[in-house]
Amino acid sequence: MLSSTDFNEKLIYRTLNDFWGYDEFRASQKDIILSVIQGKDTLALLPTGGGKSLCYQLPALVLEGVCLVVSPLLALMKDQILTLQALGIEAELLSSELDEFEEEAVYNRCKEGVIKILYVSPERFQNPLFLRNIQDIHVSFLAVDEAHCISEWGSDFRPSYQNIKNFRQEFKKVPCLALTATATDKVVDEIAMKLGLHQPKIFRKSFRRDNLSIITENTSDKYQRILNFLKQNPAAGIIYARTRREAEDLSQYLKSHQFPNVDFYHAGLAANEKEKLQKKWIASQFHVLVSTNAFGMGIDKDNVRFVIHLSPSSTLENYYQEIGRAGRNGEEAITLLLWNEQELQHIDETFQNQIPAKSEYQKILTFLYSMFQVADHDLPERTFSLEIQRLRDLTKLSAAKIRNILNFLHNQELIFYKNSGSASTIQSFVKPEELEQLSASDAYFIEVLFRNLPGLAIQKVYFSDASFCAKNNFDIQTFKTRLKQMQKAGYLEYLDGGQQAIRFLKPRNDRYLYGQYWALFNTIQKNKLRKWEENKFFVRDSDFCKMKLILTYFGESATENCGKCSVCRKRNQSPKKLSSEIITQLGSKPMTLEEMTARLNFHPKEKVSETLIFLLDIGKIKMLNYRTYMLNN
Repeated sequence: MLSSTDFNEKLIYRTLNDFWGYDEFRASQKDIILSVIQGKDTLALLPTGGGKSLCYQLPALVLEGVCLVVSPLLALMKDQILTLQALGIEAELLSSELDEFEEEAVYNRCKEGVIKILYVSPERFQNPLFLRNIQDIHVSFLAVDEAHCISEWGSDFRPSYQNIKNFRQEFKKVPCLALTATATDKVVDEIAMKLGLHQPKIFRKSFRRDNLSIITENTSDKYQRILNFLKQNPAAGIIYARTRREAEDLSQYLKSHQFPNVDFYHAGLAANEKEKLQKKWIASQFHVLVSTNAFGMGIDKDNVRFVIHLSPSSTLENYYQEIGRAGRNGEEAITLLLWNEQELQHIDETFQNQIPAKSEYQKILTFLYSMFQVADHDLPERTFSLEIQRLRDLTKLSAAKIRNILNFLHNQELIFYKNSGSASTIQSFVKPEELEQLSASDAYFIEVLFRNLPGLAIQKVYFSDASFCAKNNFDIQTFKTRLKQMQKAGYLEYLDGGQQAIRFLKPRNDRYLYGQYWALFNTIQKNKLRKWEENKFFVRDSDFCKMKLILTYFGESATENCGKCSVCRKRNQSPKKLSSEIITQLGSKPMTLEEMTARLNFHPKEKVSETLIFLLDIGKIKMLNYRTYMLNN
């Protein structure tokens, strides 16, 4: 007779194979899943690539009821829902983008037992409608993703995570799974305490990645270095850039130098274009994406052979997560971080320039609410188009400071801030039977909208301005102007998907905005600076093994040097060894200094040049022409 543990193991292996097509779990996954199925509070630390999402997705299918997943990352939740739905798993998301009608439909499907996984933001636990509806939903367990956001010691601190503990006190029988890829010992303790985990089973997987060679290089000519690297490493990889412009520029540079398999990727691309690029990259052996950190969340590809950073990340946690996307299949992979002192100074200045003083913080908030005529304790119902330039003109402050505050307000769910392109929306306040009360031109225009946008007479409709105008032979700018005129007249509400937008989610409360929210904002900014200083030390340091520095940062103190990073390789280098390597390389064909440096990936160009001069002096090699070296036979 099978024990319950044996039965559970057979069940989870069958589910793994039926839905994901795998026969085996990755390290720790099986034990974490069994712990959840057995109803125990569980805390799992799995580095990027460790398969965190499966640890709640699989038990959600096995257990009766709805798995409630808490995540702070809207883009990641959307990506995961699309992936799950493609597997035939019912999953939905509650977000500020939904209206009441759409939210009600999600709640009803949960109550009917149709949905197995429901994603919510942490702020949802303060929503009265959610708290009422959740009483009628059978919750199998609670999965808290990115659980480190509950810690005040991180730059990703989200105070709304602390509302989860109150929810758990009401739903005492609902077990909790807390998941994170990056947490120090101090943060782990804080997660367990603030989530109210009861005697949690803690699973830790070492952050050590023996197959990664972590190389950091101080260089001024980054484009040439990347070009040389790609010539010697034809494989699938990611190149991270700090800005969208950098991603586009580097991609065009590489394409112009005979690398057609390189594309750029960032949040500013249309959803269908991003999906096309993801599929192309996942399916290819040689495709390279130059991306901002918008790429990588939830993307699983096991044959990534390299990750390059055109510039340092803002935190060591982010850097570790990003390099963790290389070598997931266990094969050797290279991570290359390029930097120089001038750039570090520029990043210092960027951080300082995007952090407003208290008076500037208050000024931006005052003008933000005044722009849309929101008085103290008011809460407008509509969504507004937001022009950052207008806010800049009013405050005389930088766009960076304004966006920093807008993102903060968005993370605290005081506002919903849309800063990327999406479908436009339109909602008619005029019923079809009321058209005859309007002027002939207005009635005709709204009738065209009704005819082309099914459902507009009863609800808000998403649509593409470009497609609508192409179908009806309208000039798009004239069309948008006409819609705004109709909106001003009170006939409809139109939100241009191409523009930034803002919706106020909570009544204006100046006492809180200028008091406790300023204190929280200030704390988060200080944490950002502290995290950057820690990462800057990691980048600059040339004395300690890079992998060992990362492991020590995450609390793994008893570790050995990796023997592979740029520091370890430099320590193990000798002039004699480098001379032998150069002679071996020239034995295959004559080479320039650039070609030689590209072949000898881990040796600085200056050291290769010095050794070539030495070998010339002793007659071991000679010049074929003024740039090319060859053996002196």
